[in-house]
Amino acid sequence: MDKDLITRVQQGRFEGMNWAGLTRLSTEEEEGDLPNEDGPGRTPYLTGRDIKSTDEQEKDDREFVERRGGVYVWTYREPDTSAWKRRRVRLPDGTLVYRVIRPVLDASLNDLKARRAPNGERLDGLIVYDIDRLTRDPRHLEDCIDVVQRYGVPIIDITGSLDLLTDNGRAMARVITAMNNKSSADTARRVSRKHRAMQRAGIPAGGPRPFGWMADRRTLDPKEANLLRGAARKIIATRQWNPIVAEWRRKGILTASGAQWTTMSLKLVLSNPRICGYRSRTEIEYDEETQAERRRMLPVYNEKGKPVKGVHEAILTVKQWEDICEILESGPGRGTAANSRTYLGSGTLRCGKSECNGRMRGVKSYDKKKPPGFFNYTCGDCHGVSAPGPEVDELIRKLVIAKHRQESARRGAKASSSKWPDEKKLAAILNDIAEAKKAHRGGRISAARYYEDLAEYEAEERKLRRRRAKWIAQHSGARPVDIEEQWNRPNITLEERRAFVENALAALVILPVGKGARVPLRDRLVPVYNTGGDSRKVR
Repeated sequence: MDKDLITRVQQGRFEGMNWAGLTRLSTEEEEGDLPNEDGPGRTPYLTGRDIKSTDEQEKDDREFVERRGGVYVWTYREPDTSAWKRRRVRLPDGTLVYRVIRPVLDASLNDLKARRAPNGERLDGLIVYDIDRLTRDPRHLEDCIDVVQRYGVPIIDITGSLDLLTDNGRAMARVITAMNNKSSADTARRVSRKHRAMQRAGIPAGGPRPFGWMADRRTLDPKEANLLRGAARKIIATRQWNPIVAEWRRKGILTASGAQWTTMSLKLVLSNPRICGYRSRTEIEYDEETQAERRRMLPVYNEKGKPVKGVHEAILTVKQWEDICEILESGPGRGTAANSRTYLGSGTLRCGKSECNGRMRGVKSYDKKKPPGFFNYTCGDCHGVSAPGPEVDELIRKLVIAKHRQESARRGAKASSSKWPDEKKLAAILNDIAEAKKAHRGGRISAARYYEDLAEYEAEERKLRRRRAKWIAQHSGARPVDIEEQWNRPNITLEERRAFVENALAALVILPVGKGARVPLRDRLVPVYNTGGDSRKVR
């Protein structure tokens, strides 16, 4: 340990010493999980001590060092960084813990240990404007103390509230950091309370504008709102997401943040309760088994258990939003084209070897005798089964068109059939919910009993609505009758064709062929259709 550096700093003699500064704009976040209403991410706020920008902090650090004869060689910048809020991280041993994440501070401490700044200059010390700029987390404070004590490299501040060079100073720094930590928690709690009040009043929180609305987050953007309405109608009718995303990408339509649309971003927008006029919030579910977090948007409920209506304009009806949510809750399903690849059959073709059953993948052929762009489908696991790609794709096309036409004819025949068989059950549940509300309002049952019964009724209602949505999808003629016309559209994308394939086929098995044997490809394909899971050999 270089005690000389510590002694010189205590005496105010910085001659011959190279210093770096750490500047931080303290952006804290509210306690718990109260994000802005339009998606994952918490609403930031600046702490009361942020009266100096990072540029002003750097200027003060430089002047402080140079007035004492030192040389200022580098600035570590931490814009919009919380020194208090903890995040869930995975340790090298796989354990999940909560830590304050500050990569810039960690890098500066490592540079102090190595005595080398990022620009290659020798580094003899670190200066901050105030102890609050250095840390509000006791664990990070101990890391800083370790650098000073074990490596002899001083860490100081301008205001004099930070003294890591003496035993008494370090003890006081621990007390101040603990109080600052509590101050952040108190501020977060107040902000959290404010946001809960805004939620109950239906007032939107801050953040970037959501797609479909103007910058005021209340007034609709007519063009974007119409796009969302059209997308919702198509998804409710076909349960296909990727064709819409592919079309929007082709037309250059971007999200509110200027990014390209993905299936996930479209699902997040259409499933957000905001879209039907409700005030929404984010709920975080933690799976103890997988140790994964899942964020989803839910309506805010008032004290009577009813969704809070926001002060913004709605794009969809409540019924349309519920239908979208039912489609998502019923699982990804087929026909989403989620497994789209470069080749039409990727993700659907399977190896026919009984001991393998691996996925087939498209592989470009380098045989000069083959036409340009020729490829084969080959098993990615055993590599023992292959078939010519263009011929397989053509057979896939014929299978898909035949299957879709068969489904359209079957649904057309059932179009005149009766209503969903369990319609009366759903009506009874809705009646039970209405009666329970009347009883609660009339004081005939307690609030505890009412909400307990309501939870059971609503769970049954959701289950029945999912069944009805599935029944309607199976008995309606939503898909186009002339699939071949759709397939051969000039502007159709691979994603759209993949959606048709996944609607029709759960898998397409390619059987192996003996060495030297000549078997027509159509006799080697065994389609596994989606409906009923039946398997029929192609002839």
